[in-house]
Amino acid sequence: MATQAKATPRKRLLEAAATLTYQHGVGIGVDALCQAAGVSKRSMYQLFSSKDELLAVSLEECAAACAAWLLPAADDDCPPRERILHVFEQVESQAGAPEYRGCRYLAVQIELKDESHPARQVARRVKGKLTAFFRGEAGRGGASDPDLLARQLSLVYDGASARAGIQADNLTGLIAPTISTLLDSAGVR
Repeated sequence: MATQAKATPRKRLLEAAATLTYQHGVGIGVDALCQAAGVSKRSMYQLFSSKDELLAVSLEECAAACAAWLLPAADDDCPPRERILHVFEQVESQAGAPEYRGCRYLAVQIELKDESHPARQVARRVKGKLTAFFRGEAGRGGASDPDLLARQLSLVYDGASARAGIQADNLTGLIAPTISTLLDSAGVR
């Protein structure tokens, strides 16, 4: 029976940051992060110059997994309309889970007021990629104004994930008709 190697202190810190900030917000303390990771503060500061850097790197490392879960495969043959709807189906499928807290990147942008904070910059970049995905699909689908539709879709995405994240609304049966109305109005096939 092979023994799995224990994750490195760096990896454990990144995982702790991803988990704890999603559950409790970016205000989580260094002590709690280090305790959850089983790493001393000294080790943390040897690996990361600050908690801010740890948060930013953690968000960056989560981005690929989040995109893989949220977005359809780049090489699928689905029409743009279905590719856009896929994103919202993914949110709806997770929104009812008790551990769902909404979009981690939106939460970071809301919680961190300092525009220059490295974690906020990562979050802005990730959210910008989602809007760019919507814009590209809207253009391919024949939208009359792809930029406007992308912004509208981003607005609905953020609102839906935020409301579901605070358990203010159940997205089942709500989100697909809303998105379909927007896509129909914009002429997306």
